[in-house]
Amino acid sequence: MKYQTSDFRNGLKIELDNHPYTVVYFQFVKPGKGTAFTRTKLKHMITGSTLERTFRSGETFIAADVEEKSMLYMYDEGDMAVFMDNESYETVNILIAAMKDEKPFLTENLEVDVLYYKDRPVNITLPNFIEDEIVYCEPGIRGNTSTNATKPATLQCGATINVPLFVEQGERIRVDTRTKSYDSRAK
Repeated sequence: MKYQTSDFRNGLKIELDNHPYTVVYFQFVKPGKGTAFTRTKLKHMITGSTLERTFRSGETFIAADVEEKSMLYMYDEGDMAVFMDNESYETVNILIAAMKDEKPFLTENLEVDVLYYKDRPVNITLPNFIEDEIVYCEPGIRGNTSTNATKPATLQCGATINVPLFVEQGERIRVDTRTKSYDSRAK
């Protein structure tokens, strides 16, 4: 399958210079003079590095040969994370360095989508929302609730996010993993 710059959207997986990339950010620019172009930020699916590129309108790209499988996160082994297939019970290892944005939200037995590029596991996609317990946060100051003030909170999984002042240590909250932000209290 082929894509053009007009098909760009966040999360689109393309092949560029024989490497798989995910579109993290894109902006269509139409200057007063000259041709229109698309400014992008791309994340390498294997190494996790980001790349900023500008493409002329109408350029074409090949879709990355990717497949996703639902798996459970098991544990870390050195610089690799171990995942188990829900159906065949086979395990696969993925470099932790490639998952630097996702790694803080991984907890044992969390179901994730493992991304395969050319039949090789390279990265993961977290569920959109996770529920976790706050293990540490400063107490909220009474009277500061009229503004949208936030405070840092450390979750049991190890991630630190900003939460509203009324949320306290020991509470379970719902976190949006796409934006890495507080969503609501857990039900």
